[in-house]
Amino acid sequence: MSTLTTALGTDRARRLRAALTALLAVAVACGAPFYFAPFQVFQLTMVLLYAVALAGLNLLVGFGGQISLGHGAFFAAGAYSAAVMLDRYDTGHLATLPVAAAGCFLLGLGFGVPALRLRGLYLALVTLSFAVFLPPLLKRLEPVTGGSMGLTVDKLQPPAWSGLAEDQWMYFVVLTVAAVALLLARNLLRSRVGRALLAVRDNESAAEVMGVRLSMHKTLAFAWSAMFAGVAGCLYTWVIGFVSPDSFSFVLSITLLAGLVVGGLGSLYGPLVGAAFVMYVPSVSQDLSEAAPGVVFGLLIITVMFVAPTGLAGLPGRVLGAIARRLPRTTATATVLDRTPEAESAPDAEPDSPPDAEPDSQAETRPSATLTPADPAVADAEPVGAPPRTEKD
Repeated sequence: MSTLTTALGTDRARRLRAALTALLAVAVACGAPFYFAPFQVFQLTMVLLYAVALAGLNLLVGFGGQISLGHGAFFAAGAYSAAVMLDRYDTGHLATLPVAAAGCFLLGLGFGVPALRLRGLYLALVTLSFAVFLPPLLKRLEPVTGGSMGLTVDKLQPPAWSGLAEDQWMYFVVLTVAAVALLLARNLLRSRVGRALLAVRDNESAAEVMGVRLSMHKTLAFAWSAMFAGVAGCLYTWVIGFVSPDSFSFVLSITLLAGLVVGGLGSLYGPLVGAAFVMYVPSVSQDLSEAAPGVVFGLLIITVMFVAPTGLAGLPGRVLGAIARRLPRTTATATVLDRTPEAESAPDAEPDSPPDAEPDSQAETRPSATLTPADPAVADAEPVGAPPRTEKD
């Protein structure tokens, strides 16, 4: 009964800590646009936007065990879907979000077919080819996409009743969409689909024996990942108000994958950390030199791979684990140092007996030093109680 009570108390404390952490995060997130400058609010908005894209990529790479170097193409598809609807058909901003999500989901289903027969580097090359040929294709479709000049659309404007500036309203809209997307990814990973993805990632043969349909779940992984990227692309159109083929080159796909690796593969908080890395590292290093962003980006990736192989999101856990493993050794060393020779010999010594004293039993059993068999003075001595000798003897 006491064990059950302890377990319930531990679970309740864990839930209480999680609730307090969530409330603190919500308070900080809601207060950020009123504290920072407009450009800094824009940067935070872009971090949330990239976090949505990385959450989808994390489903595919981190939890699905597949690799994609063409995630920027799905990002571009969502961005252009929203831009074309806003520019050509004059639809509302909110109507473009489900269209971009559904279109990219179907695109991911079709693109997931190669994943059934390819894996590793071969699958990476196929996805990279998709990211390479999409920008030239967008330039060719000039009547729809605007060609090399791109499309300029209106940004999402705040309603009059909100009393917020444009950057603040856009931040809260993206924050809401990002929170829903991250919560959806979390619940998806805890469902049967998420457990099947983990089984496929760890061992495909064992997963198939357990009844997991590899073809369906591999294709769904691409579909979900593409849907998240399409939503992020739609938000990008709302925030920037301009799209062009040069904004979605294959470098964007590699940058997103690098950001996810730095943030932490297979981590629920890795996309947020990776999005901050993708947003702030190039902008900060740009102030140093025009060539600095690429150099700093590469050096930081190498450093993170050595210091935190599981990503920056897993670094606190590694540090705490190292400290926890070191504490018992430190305690044991301190215990050994405290046991001095005087302290060890004190309990065994007899206070009333000299250190060289021997027990009485050993003194009685030990032969006399003056009566040895080799002593000639006692060689002819008669034993005690023996009969007297005669002259004949």
